[in-house]
Amino acid sequence: MSRIDKFGLVIAMVIASASVVPIARAQQSIQKSLPDTSAEVEKILPGGFKMELRPIDFDQERIDLTLAYRRIHQDPHAKDILIQPKMIILHWTGINSLESTWNYFNRTRAEAARSQLAAAGEVNVSAHFLVDRDGAIFRLMPETWMARHCIGLNQVAIGIENVGDGEKFPLTNSQAKANAALVRYLKARYPIEYLIGHMEYRHMEGTALFAERDPKYRNSKPDPGTDFMRKVRALVKDLKLQEPPR
Repeated sequence: MSRIDKFGLVIAMVIASASVVPIARAQQSIQKSLPDTSAEVEKILPGGFKMELRPIDFDQERIDLTLAYRRIHQDPHAKDILIQPKMIILHWTGINSLESTWNYFNRTRAEAARSQLAAAGEVNVSAHFLVDRDGAIFRLMPETWMARHCIGLNQVAIGIENVGDGEKFPLTNSQAKANAALVRYLKARYPIEYLIGHMEYRHMEGTALFAERDPKYRNSKPDPGTDFMRKVRALVKDLKLQEPPR
């Protein structure tokens, strides 16, 4: 099955599962919310960075688990996994391998070894984009579907993962430039208001965008580091994206 067929199959599954609303209305909503994947197998972004479509598995089981997570943590009345992106969150993977990261995100269920993660929901973590160390950009899933990548903000945030960490494999200048190009691309398509690092997400508590029903479900993150955030923000300063409240 081709990569485009895989996205088409997933879209069909979402439509088929939307039993809470009339099928025609569900289909119209999804079609209006999703980008034209057939036109984005490969796309050149500002600065010459290439974005390639490399979807992770997002079958009916993962859709159901994502919806269950959304109902537990954000909205008990949620009917789908669609989001309206208002912010972009930058991350690092913590490892030096794009393939290993992609394979990890491709799993449907959270691994039991990550006890806090698994206890909070069965669906695995993921992100919308993955950026390799040379700046190559891979689109893993539609930006308007919810990915589990940041507590309290999944319902409004596009997640960008960068291969590397803050010690052995520090993020590169090519990645900073690629992230900036991707931010520009996304800001042109969606009403993005904020650009934050995963390490800054707790500063969003108390804002209208933060939603987490479990007051004990929080963690502390170091990624993607202050230096990397400073570089990316400097490259997109003209976009006037907000930082978290301090």
